[in-house]
Amino acid sequence: MRPRTAAARLRERLSRLRARVPRGSLAVAGTVLVLAIGGAVLTRTLDLAAVVDAVATADPVYVAAALVAYLSSWPVRGRRYGDVLGPMGHRCRTAFLTATVFASQTANLIVPARAGDGVRAYLLNDRREVPYATGVASLAVERAFDLIALGALGGAALAVRLAGGRVVAPDGSGRVLVVAGGTAIAAALLSALTVVVARSDRQFGPALRDRAAGSRLARAVDAAVRFGAAVRVVAADAGALVRVSLASVVVWALDVATAVFVLAALVGGFGGPVDPVALAVVGTLAVSAGNLAKVLPLSQGGIGLYEAAFTGIVVAATPISAEVALAAAALDHALKNAVTLAGGGAVAAAFDLSPTRAPDESEREPDATATQPTTDR
Repeated sequence: MRPRTAAARLRERLSRLRARVPRGSLAVAGTVLVLAIGGAVLTRTLDLAAVVDAVATADPVYVAAALVAYLSSWPVRGRRYGDVLGPMGHRCRTAFLTATVFASQTANLIVPARAGDGVRAYLLNDRREVPYATGVASLAVERAFDLIALGALGGAALAVRLAGGRVVAPDGSGRVLVVAGGTAIAAALLSALTVVVARSDRQFGPALRDRAAGSRLARAVDAAVRFGAAVRVVAADAGALVRVSLASVVVWALDVATAVFVLAALVGGFGGPVDPVALAVVGTLAVSAGNLAKVLPLSQGGIGLYEAAFTGIVVAATPISAEVALAAAALDHALKNAVTLAGGGAVAAAFDLSPTRAPDESEREPDATATQPTTDR
């Protein structure tokens, strides 16, 4: 019998640790760690009283405009989700789908490890008899288009900065914008490439599964192939592809508008020290960077990660102080989370759901291979 290698022993210990650690506790621990580190940095480098004062003196007119902009994005989210589900053979009303989006997004703010995504699949199955596997696949497709829209908006904002010759700064802060914009563009290109490949007639799925058969990558490859199959179903419908793409841009443009209004509320409006075009550009880059930072599963709901990325972009791109930038990031994130929680709470009451309930693994995707789209990749 061959002796176990150090790597094998390490994997065994990690497996035992994962079995002992309750699901989602790592996300909670990550949130505590991020907040602790962030709090230590803030108390040493920023005037927290100035941050609080900036929030307290925000112009309520612009804050109200930010609220209206963000509320306007939710029906678009529901309509877009209907265009994702339609090619998969399931038609639902926009009002119901908006409610399911509210419920899942709210659960993701409460339940660790994005387990709230299962709530949407549960509601679709429970109320409209949509198979769990279809619900999970549709969520993955939605996220791909989110990345495309975020990347497109971030790339456009970076292009405007480049065209104006305002990226290179003597202190090197312009590099932050280039990195943020480049990351957004890379994410968009990767997701767009997935859609392009999905629309082609090439069949990659069987070959990839054969190569990965029996290896440690088999499960990951199988998940990727099933994701590609789901994207292909939507991408094959040209009308749905256009509608989902446009709706995704609108959703994130409204998200950006929310942040821009919040920034304006803290800097004296659009006639303040930062011109409206600059506010729109930096708001776009800040939202793109903040949401890409939230992809990292290091904290619950991206708390701390969003604020850090948002603040860094604003400080690098404008003369706005770090205290005001942090106040804008916190207010923007808090406003969006408050709307999500309020909408999700209303949906939970209407559907008689517990806000902390997330379907377990047995509910989330039973017999996934049998109910996935039949078009293989």
